[in-house]
Amino acid sequence: MNRQNTRMNTTKHQDEYQIVCQYLVRAGLVVLAQDPVGQGERLSYYEKSLGKTTVRWGTEEHDYAGSQCYPLGDSLARYFVHDAMRGIDYLCTRPEVDPQKIGVTGNSGGGTQTSLLMICDPRVAAAAPATFIMNRQSYMYAGGAQDAEQVWSGMTAFGFDHEDILLMMAPKPVLVLAAKYDFFPIEGTRRTFERSRRFWSLFGKEENIRIFEDDSEHKYTRAMAKKAAEFFSAHLLGWKAVPEDKEIEALTPSKLWCTKSGQVRGEIEDARFVFDENLQRLEEIEKTRDALQEQERKEKAIAWLGEKVFAYRVPCDLNVRHILCEQELDMTVQSSMWWTQEGILNSSLTFRNYRFLGKKLPVTIAVWDGGTTQLQPHAGWIRETCSKGRAVMVLDVSGAGNLMPNSLNCYPPLQFYGVIHKLANDLMWINDSLAAMRVFDVMRALDALDYFDYIDKENIRIYAYGHQGVYGQLAAVLDKRIKRVEVVEGIGSYKSWVASRYYDPYDVMSIVIPGMLKYFDLPDLERWGFLNRADFMKG
Repeated sequence: MNRQNTRMNTTKHQDEYQIVCQYLVRAGLVVLAQDPVGQGERLSYYEKSLGKTTVRWGTEEHDYAGSQCYPLGDSLARYFVHDAMRGIDYLCTRPEVDPQKIGVTGNSGGGTQTSLLMICDPRVAAAAPATFIMNRQSYMYAGGAQDAEQVWSGMTAFGFDHEDILLMMAPKPVLVLAAKYDFFPIEGTRRTFERSRRFWSLFGKEENIRIFEDDSEHKYTRAMAKKAAEFFSAHLLGWKAVPEDKEIEALTPSKLWCTKSGQVRGEIEDARFVFDENLQRLEEIEKTRDALQEQERKEKAIAWLGEKVFAYRVPCDLNVRHILCEQELDMTVQSSMWWTQEGILNSSLTFRNYRFLGKKLPVTIAVWDGGTTQLQPHAGWIRETCSKGRAVMVLDVSGAGNLMPNSLNCYPPLQFYGVIHKLANDLMWINDSLAAMRVFDVMRALDALDYFDYIDKENIRIYAYGHQGVYGQLAAVLDKRIKRVEVVEGIGSYKSWVASRYYDPYDVMSIVIPGMLKYFDLPDLERWGFLNRADFMKG
């Protein structure tokens, strides 16, 4: 069974994989090659009328559809592993296949799928994951984000790493295929292999685990294909094939199509894709959530959000620094910084109208995309608010505004695979999220107000503008000091996003708290009185 690279469009028809399949077939093996979601004949956003896909195939489609899984508490991996296991189900119906001797291999995203099968399906008798096995630490240093099916929320917090993928197979035969010049760090591959191989020795089966490194970049090379053919023939057939290179050539992709048109969508009317599954999952979650009494729902929502926001935060002194205070026309502005949690700084610019200098002023904390780097688009609102006798604190939450981290790769920082996407992925692995971290930042900004001697803390408001304004909305659930939240051009609801076939993916990973829709959605916050606490309490 050959799993496919998620970075190639034609996938099972790709020359590289046809050649791998032919080596395996010539070794005497039956080979089933499958397209994953979003590639080959399974483009989820293919529009027949246009004759093309509207969302780029492969990893971009994976993250486009996969991001919408997170608010449901799901992962795109559920669909990848389900499809792969159904492939094994099919193989077991074939008369020429011995169901006790099923192996699996694939590289990159196919290596991910191979790993998922190693974990989830005991029918796998031998496995050769290619260009994927490494470890989490090594990949964190590599600077890359991972595709949605490779992000397994909370698994690092549970102590899970790539050693566990291999150990799930012990003492069954495993061949780790690696490229020395891969973006999946070879150091991590070697360390994971060395740490894991001793468990095969405990079973007296040390010959059942091997590693092969090729002098290559990220691909399933011919040398790897030969090693895979030798490995599977030895362990599944009982004899070691010696593959030859002659007459191994790729066929025209259309000759291998499983559909007439080359695309499932548009040809098979009742075909379902991840978006369709998400709609069904959303409906199921809403029914379960809405079955609770309103007060119970509210209490569960507060408890869950509090757990997500406060978990893993290391307490520390704020040590507020007021760096600079300047006057410009009729406004004064003060630059400040403080420690939001151990090792992490937040910053702000606080504006006042000069007519109110020397007076204690109520404050509105502004939370918007770009923080203090996006003052000009909001200058009119800042000036108007200050003229009414309020101070305005424009907040830079972690990784935003002037605290934006340097790029770690070639992608724009707020696009898919940019530095914010990468760091958001890393947080999800430890059962955290960038959004939860930034909600905590808003609440720490309230603490920092104790060190602003001109601020009256009795009437704190939040101005939540744009999709990052959601941090202010969620902070109001947990902090009674926030009396009112004004939402302008916000995301509306997470339901509307999940239920949208097309959406703007820009910086979407910064607003995700996995599993939130199991407990509440944004419209609930207003109904429960969190966004206008003062008026709600009066009523």
